[in-house]
Formats: sequence, C-alpha cells, structure tokens
Amino acid sequence: MAKTFNDMIQEALDNGVKEIFPWDVEDYLEEHPDALLLDIREQDEYDGAHIKDTHHVPRGILEQSCEWDYAETIPELVKARKKPVLVICRSGNRSVLAADTMMQLGYEDVTSLKTGIKGWNDSDLPLVNAAGFPADPDWADGFFNPPIREDQLSSRQQD
Repeated sequence: MAKTFNDMIQEALDNGVKEIFPWDVEDYLEEHPDALLLDIREQDEYDGAHIKDTHHVPRGILEQSCEWDYAETIPELVKARKKPVLVICRSGNRSVLAADTMMQLGYEDVTSLKTGIKGWNDSDLPLVNAAGFPADPDWADGFFNPPIREDQLSSRQQD
C-alpha cells in the first residue's frame, strides 16, 4: 500500500526527528549558539518572508547541498554534520522530512521547527523579506496560508 505524505512525516518522527516550537527557539539558540538555521522552502517562499540569519537551501537540492563535489554544495552546510541544525519550512512538515534525510546523511543534531514559519509568524516573531526589511505579519499570514482550490480537494477527485 502506498504511503501518504502524512505517513511519511510520521515515519520520520518515529525515526527520531526532534521538533521544537517557535517560542522555544530563543532558548534553543542560547543553548546552541553555533546552531545553523536552515530554511528549505522554495525561493519565492523564502523571498516573501523568512527568519533573519537563516541559510536558504530549497528542499529539492538539499542532498547535493549537504555533500561535497556538487554545483549545489554549500560548504558551511557540509561542515555542519556535528553542529546543531534547525530546519525550517512553511508548516513544519517538509522540515521533518528534510531533518530525516539529513540524519540519514550523517547529521548528528537536527531539529525541525514544529508549525514552521507559519507558527513563527502566528507567535508574532520577526520576519524579514528578501531585501532584509521587516515583513508585515498580516501580509505574511495571507502569504503563508494560500487557499486550497476546489480541484485540489480529495473529495472532488475521482480515482
């Protein structure tokens, strides 16, 4: 039987992926001042609003970015296998899968941001846009919560 997206997330959590909530990040960073914050959303998502001082590596090139000898190699990320890494996405789902992948690649201390950047914004924590200016939280709320179209709903689909 095929797995669903949610099955894959649960499997990654069962494999030991750790999560923290946005309101715990300040304490996390105090405990781990050398932590690398890694935003794995797509470029347009990242440009819209992101946490200041995050590294951006879209999920689609994560594996190559974590390894030497690829055009996508990010040296700071490759060297972070023993450092704490906090992985960030929009809602906290893709980051769980990315954290699981990174653990398979030998990263020793990877944590996913539960509720993602949406939860960060909901907690009234600061975000910046591509130019580095503060992102408006109300605008960000709409940006992070696009409506689901009717053709995307499972109840409308026929097998």
